[in-house]
Amino acid sequence: MLAVREGDLNQLGPLFDRYHVPIFDYLCRMTGNRTAAEDLVQEVFMRVLKYRSTFREDGRFQTWLYRIARNLRADYFRSHSGIEQVSDENVDVASPEASAAARLERDRDVARLQRALMLLRDDRRELIVLARYREMTHEQIGDLLGIEPGAVKVRLHRAVKDLRDIFLQLSERPSWTVTTGIRAT
Repeated sequence: MLAVREGDLNQLGPLFDRYHVPIFDYLCRMTGNRTAAEDLVQEVFMRVLKYRSTFREDGRFQTWLYRIARNLRADYFRSHSGIEQVSDENVDVASPEASAAARLERDRDVARLQRALMLLRDDRRELIVLARYREMTHEQIGDLLGIEPGAVKVRLHRAVKDLRDIFLQLSERPSWTVTTGIRAT
């Protein structure tokens, strides 16, 4: 990033290659919309180029990059008023040796988890995405959010508890109802 900041724009390609997938994953999980996440990733790197002079040598590039992504996500939700819903998220493929019933159950659990994640408060979803999916340390998350690592740990614990509660509530609800169309006479 230091080379890009100094004007070597050829170095933006390697930065994109290294970070576009993690940024896409973060934005996809935060917006619940793959198409919007793809557009936002492009905008993130446009802003990296536009604001390259604001990158400080003493800061971590990853933190600076995620801060740009967070701001773009916030702008996205302001302009779209939360209309977007959960879409076809990254559903992991079960191993081929798993039975059809086991794969179906796993797919349902993954879909339920994604739905629960999208139902979490925005700040709690972000903590889980950064810690569990992006594998950031408490210190890195603290730098990004401007809070102490201990506060990250406490907030993350609460977020995971809330996610578990929502997941269990979704598990208790019937996902479909059978109607036979037959009336008793």
